[in-house]
Amino acid sequence: MIEFLSLQEKDLDRILQIENHCFKVPWSRNMFLEELDNPLADYTIIKDHGIIAGYVGMWFVLDEAHITNIAVHTDYQGKGFGGRLLSYIIDKAKIQGITSMTLEVRRSNISALYLYNRFNFVNCGIRKNYYEDTREDAIIMWRDL
Repeated sequence: MIEFLSLQEKDLDRILQIENHCFKVPWSRNMFLEELDNPLADYTIIKDHGIIAGYVGMWFVLDEAHITNIAVHTDYQGKGFGGRLLSYIIDKAKIQGITSMTLEVRRSNISALYLYNRFNFVNCGIRKNYYEDTREDAIIMWRDL
């Protein structure tokens, strides 16, 4: 059974595990705690039979949503969980009157680029040397809702 729930502090151990598996420079517990206190932030987890499979975060600024991060545990990758998370937050944003979404993604993250293209995000720019660890560029993507 698949469930979508708001991220809570009690979920952070699993979220940090996912972060460490998915990102070269993972967010810290304190970063997530700050996000949980941020009134503009919204974080959602996806559970599969009671186990957190992934999460997505976004910020709401006026009529725009910015996806801060999306990650699926390696055990659940390639099984549609990223698409389910993205679909869920797109619907959630529409309900809240959001008219567009944006995100940044590593140029080398081919699977994420494929996912975002499937959901009608388009490339709209480059942030040169955006990622501190490798100085890799970020592709800025945009989608109208």
